[in-house]
Parts: sequence; C-alpha cells; structure tokens
Amino acid sequence: MNIDSIKNGTVIDHIPAGRGMKLYELLGLDKLDCPVAIIKNAVSSQMGRKDIIKIDADIPVSFDIIGYIAPNVTVNIIKGGKLIEKKSIELPETLIDVIKCKNPRCITSTEQELKHIFRLDDPEKRVYRCAYCDTKAE
Repeated sequence: MNIDSIKNGTVIDHIPAGRGMKLYELLGLDKLDCPVAIIKNAVSSQMGRKDIIKIDADIPVSFDIIGYIAPNVTVNIIKGGKLIEKKSIELPETLIDVIKCKNPRCITSTEQELKHIFRLDDPEKRVYRCAYCDTKAE
C-alpha cells in the first residue's frame, strides 16, 4: 500500500483501532474537496493496532471532537512538506455542539437555538454530563 506524503495539512495519528471512521464522520471530512486518507488497523509497536487520518489541506480541525473520540492521539501539522507542530490531545473539559442531550425534558429539546454543552464529570471513566440538566452523555 502506498499513501503519498502531504505538503500542507494534518495527520491524526495513534487513533485507537476502529475509531478512525467515527472521527472522520464527526470532523465532517467527507465534505472536503481534498485528498483524505484513512488507514485502518495499521501495525503499531505501542498500541498493537491503530488508525491514522491524513488530510492533505490546510484546514482547521476540532481538537474537542478529536479529544472526545480518541484522547491521547497525536495531531501533526505539516507545512511545506515538513512537520512544524506536534500536539498531544487530551479529553476536553467542555464539549459544545459535539454531542446532543438525549433527555426529552432538557431545555435543549425545546429551545433549538441553545448550544448543547457538556462538561467532563469523571475523566477516568470519560463521563460527560449536560450543563443544563446534568444528564449523563451516552
């Protein structure tokens, strides 16, 4: 398999195997008009298996979405074919419009313009709760 290097863009590495497609969907990468490569189940000495996403365009990506789906990934920013920045992504403290509250009595169910805000309640178990009604995110 041959996947070209990218000139300007982003490489999301060390994604736990099987989570790459979910990340692809939530980041809206299917709507891009540029090359995007998803490598699934790549061999990793650290993780056993991992997914990798390569985006060959200089576009912003949501670190909150990345941190929610796959904390502890590495995001590499490439400019002119060279690595210029490497970021380790952690679980975000707050998620805004990443997930939606499932509680039918939550104010976000009736007030459509309200943002869906979730706060990290338990980092060890990766539990988020709605900022309005305290419902646990699924």
